[in-house]
Amino acid sequence: MINDLTTGNPLKLIILFSVPLLIGNIFQQFYNIADIVIVGRTLGIDALASVGAVAPLFFLIMFVVVGLTNGFAVITGQRFGAKDYDGVRRSVTMSTILSSIFTLFFTVICLATMGYILKWMNVPQEIYHNAYWYIQIVIFGLITANFYNLLASIVRALGDSKTPLYFLIFASILNVFLALLFIIVFHWGVPGSAVAVVLSQAISVVMCILYIKKHFPILHLRKADWIFNSQEDWKFAWEHLNVGLPMAAQFSILGIGILIIQSVCNSFGADVIAAMTAALRIEQIATLPMISFGVALAAFVAQNFGANNFRRIRISVKKASVINLHLSIVMAFVMHFWGSDLVRVFIGNQNPDVIKIAHDYLFISSLFYFFLSQIFIYRNALQGLGRATIPLIASVGELLMRSFAAVYLAVKFGYVGMFYAGPIAWVTAALVLAGGYYTNIHRFLKEAQVESRTNRKVLGN
Repeated sequence: MINDLTTGNPLKLIILFSVPLLIGNIFQQFYNIADIVIVGRTLGIDALASVGAVAPLFFLIMFVVVGLTNGFAVITGQRFGAKDYDGVRRSVTMSTILSSIFTLFFTVICLATMGYILKWMNVPQEIYHNAYWYIQIVIFGLITANFYNLLASIVRALGDSKTPLYFLIFASILNVFLALLFIIVFHWGVPGSAVAVVLSQAISVVMCILYIKKHFPILHLRKADWIFNSQEDWKFAWEHLNVGLPMAAQFSILGIGILIIQSVCNSFGADVIAAMTAALRIEQIATLPMISFGVALAAFVAQNFGANNFRRIRISVKKASVINLHLSIVMAFVMHFWGSDLVRVFIGNQNPDVIKIAHDYLFISSLFYFFLSQIFIYRNALQGLGRATIPLIASVGELLMRSFAAVYLAVKFGYVGMFYAGPIAWVTAALVLAGGYYTNIHRFLKEAQVESRTNRKVLGN
């Protein structure tokens, strides 16, 4: 259902919007984690390590897709907030064209260079074959991921966070069924898990299109919406790219940082790779409430930016920041006391060393969840404002600090030193993003006050 986020209680709207996002993100992780659990439980530690060794590469590729589609949807949300419904439809077609071109180009490049990338990542020879075919199959199906994320981003931009959830739940359940079928019944091994991911997502895309066609009349596209031949069309395309490309770059920079850490991690052998694979999946689950709140805030800010409700934006960001602070404390508490139990869900009790390594990582990183929680708030607020440059700068700083810390501290203190790379990067990015947000929101409020005084003078005359 389409929702106007420019009226009503801001915090209530954000919370109600974020709940389906949280459930959806849980199922998204379930979607990803199911492969890890099934592979780890049925095929062993080496098979788990082969998936974990290329997981950051998978996330890097997905980050580019998600960054593009979310960036394009900011323009859609701003058009909707301004009640420009022709602009909404035009934004949908423009986003479809641009994201498809970039995704296909990215797919070809990745498929052609994957062998070189895995060698650079120090993937151990004993897990190389499974790792190679897992990531190649996922990349081959990248276009389905593009269309799902694009459709989900557009619908969320219109204030509906429930519809994408329904199809994600369906895809998650289907993914588990297919993974079990391909691995246990067909004996396809690790590649079978990748086929399950791609196929379940493709089916979800088809169902999502059919549902939108029936229930979202505002998105019924006409032939004229697809025409691209005027100067205005090029300007509109650039308006999307001006937000989408920096967001894609920002997400890809984050992915590159994780990729560098994984290449360092791979040098420590299969046990450390398996431990980090389990620990990072657990951390992703722990931070889902904070992530969901941030994504909800982005949709809220985008619509209110289109309606010039800057005071409403400032109030909502402050309240969201406080809520994420409390969430970070709760999640850190959980990681401290139940981290080892959560790790056992992935690998069982057969390898105590792997469990200890994973718990050590969770213990260290959770101490810095406060900074990570604020990144989700200020980054999404800036993106909703259409200010993608500052998040990009923050991402560059995060990459530099993460890479330096991972390489230097790992050499000096072993794999434990690598655990501090993420926290150091979070502190850097949080400070940059907070400063950038407050600078921009104060400027917008000041400009709005000047415009209001000018309008009163004109009316008075």
